[in-house]
Amino acid sequence: MSRALSEEVIQSENVRFLGTGGRSQENRSRRFRPAFMDLETCAVYPSRFANGSPAPFHLLDGLPPEAVLSRTPGGRVATVKPSVISGFTLDGVFYTREAAARKANELA
Repeated sequence: MSRALSEEVIQSENVRFLGTGGRSQENRSRRFRPAFMDLETCAVYPSRFANGSPAPFHLLDGLPPEAVLSRTPGGRVATVKPSVISGFTLDGVFYTREAAARKANELA
């Protein structure tokens, strides 16, 4: 598994996937929704704000306690389990960022 997912890792992924369709800003119009998957449990978590409402981008604060490794002193999620990856859902199917980029380009 890779390193623990954090806001810094998500920002790095957004830079890496710039212009590919593997970012929320680029695939939202094709009905992709940001989500996370725990590769250990296969649980999929839609990206949510801390209050539970859907987030339009990848946000760690709405992840369930069992996925969280650490929090900031203010209570925000700092890191999550290394088995949790960012991706997207489309029509009930989870896509990694790479797979979402390919699918978004197919749908273009």
